[in-house]
Amino acid sequence: MLELVGLFLAAFAAATLIPAQSEAVLVALILNAAQPGWLLLVVATLGNVLGSVLNWALGRFLIRFADRRWFPVSKRQLDRAAGWYARWGYWSLLGAWLPIIGDPLTLAAGVMREPFWRFALIVTLAKAGRYLVLVWATLQLV
Repeated sequence: MLELVGLFLAAFAAATLIPAQSEAVLVALILNAAQPGWLLLVVATLGNVLGSVLNWALGRFLIRFADRRWFPVSKRQLDRAAGWYARWGYWSLLGAWLPIIGDPLTLAAGVMREPFWRFALIVTLAKAGRYLVLVWATLQLV
């Protein structure tokens, strides 16, 4: 059970603006065969999506504090993500799993007032897809 909590926390942190590597934790747990692969996939996806939901909420409700030093995204990052989001619309959320740009994209979705249901659906598909490929590739090695 402790492995699942650790995976959830790593996946949650990795989806926020905190640097973390949930992929390494997931692969280690798969190789260790501590839990079934499908369960690890569900826990990693859930943690990662909830971390993105936190970003969405920050964008939606706390953007008025963007000029403060404690705000977790720089103006440059936010402008870049908002530009990407404005160009591609909600389909840009399929890139939520990408390093560097994915987390600010989820924040930008909140700023752009993306409806939560569509945000959650697309982000879940993107993040579950990434973890599914990782689980499958790792299981091919063992």
